[in-house]
Amino acid sequence: MTFAILNRKEFAQYIDEAFRYSFMQTIHMADFFEKRGNKVYFVAWKEENEILIAAILYSVSMTGGLYMELNSGPVCKDPTKLKDFYQALQEFAKSQGVLELVIKPYDVYQTFDNLGNSIDKENKSAVDLLIKIGYKHDGLKTGYPAGDPEWYYLKELNRYDADSLLKSFNKNGIRNIKAASDFNVLVRNITRKEIPLFKRIIESTGKRQGFEDKTLDYYYKLYDSFGSDAEFLVAELDIKESLKKIESKMDSINQNTNQNIQQIQSLQKKKEFLLEVENKEKSGKIVLAGALIIYTKTEATYLFGGSYTEYQKFSAAFLLQYYAMLQAIRKKISLYNFLGIQGVFDGSDGVLRFKQNFNGYIIRKTGIFRYYPIPYKYKLVRMIKRLLGRV
Repeated sequence: MTFAILNRKEFAQYIDEAFRYSFMQTIHMADFFEKRGNKVYFVAWKEENEILIAAILYSVSMTGGLYMELNSGPVCKDPTKLKDFYQALQEFAKSQGVLELVIKPYDVYQTFDNLGNSIDKENKSAVDLLIKIGYKHDGLKTGYPAGDPEWYYLKELNRYDADSLLKSFNKNGIRNIKAASDFNVLVRNITRKEIPLFKRIIESTGKRQGFEDKTLDYYYKLYDSFGSDAEFLVAELDIKESLKKIESKMDSINQNTNQNIQQIQSLQKKKEFLLEVENKEKSGKIVLAGALIIYTKTEATYLFGGSYTEYQKFSAAFLLQYYAMLQAIRKKISLYNFLGIQGVFDGSDGVLRFKQNFNGYIIRKTGIFRYYPIPYKYKLVRMIKRLLGRV
């Protein structure tokens, strides 16, 4: 029984055989951490030379020592060895001069249905395990503590193909995707040169929703690190092509029934809206929305996205999610991860309301755990920072 440092090849091989893991625990993410100046460690718990648990750690300098983090891991083959692994991790952190070790496990604390009703029991043992061996728990929280979500919205994909997937969404989701199709909204994966275009979408959304966008350098490094396992998607509209499609559809509809007349009236309203947009826009092709999707063998993750408010009638954000899920199905990926929600079910979370259109379910993670290998030194550094007004 031993704690071990793996090389990149050993870690990649172990992850490749894992049942489920986060993109945060991939070689691509390790590359991204290193590009941003972090030191990366591939660590494991072995027995009889077999890897039973493995994880990526990264560290950055902080006043007086190092900050070290394990995010969305470890990737575990044998949960009975987790206590041994976490204890060995404490010793390893101490040997590296770490002042603060932060663990953000990928363990599920509880599962909820689409509306936020619990459907299983709390996994208190996962929290107790870490507390009993000396980790401090930040508690079970809502929102985005320390910048990371603790509540995720998910959808299992293994039961669906292209047709049944659309039918699995709620009525509003289906209606919006069909509206985007009527407008002839198209989705494509952009090139590296077009990343500034993607950033402008997220930047605009951030100003509207109150979050700070990433730097352009962040996006370039992410693109370079993940390669074909990341798709920077944009939804676009060619106004002239869209008008042609709507006019063609109107011409093909038989006007003899009330239902068909209503359909024509709906298409006429879309045509009028398109003409309004055409009068305002200098370019015939418009970027409506964007989404960054990261793929592993076991799950597709919607990392973040955004849209322009003035183009919301085109329902591009809905189409992007449908497109990404179809991509995941083609790649035989069984889980689609919409990532974070607030964990508040009083109707105030607009992000949750959007994701509920796709009829998934919700999980709550176990939260954030901290360990201080040299507690007196950590407290001294904190005290000095307070005195200097840096905390």
